[in-house]
Amino acid sequence: MLKIFIFLVFSSFLYSQKLYSVNYSNQADLKVYVVKYENQADLKVYKVNYENQARGNDGKWFFVKYENQADKKIYFVDYENQADLKIYFVRYENQAGWRNKSKMALMY
Repeated sequence: MLKIFIFLVFSSFLYSQKLYSVNYSNQADLKVYVVKYENQADLKVYKVNYENQARGNDGKWFFVKYENQADKKIYFVDYENQADLKIYFVRYENQAGWRNKSKMALMY
C-alpha cells in the first residue's frame, strides 16, 4: 500500500506537459482558447524550448512534432465559449502557472 502511495505522489511530479496541436476538434483531448489578457486565463503558459524543461503541471509546455509523442492533444478554438481551458502565453518562465486551480485536472 505504501509503495502505491509513493508511486502516485512522485508520478504527479514527473508528469510532463508535452503537447501536440491537432487540426480538428474531434481529435483533441482538450479544447484551448488563447485570451487577450492575463487575468482572463485559467492557466498562464510558457513555451519551453526543450522537452526536459516541461516537467510537472505548472504551465510550462513543450510542443512536439508528432502526435504520438504528446501527453495531450489540444485544439485551439476560435471562441472562448468553446474552450475547456483558457490560456495566456507569458513572456517569462517564472510567470507561468495556474490562476484557476479547479481546472488543473484537465492537464493530467
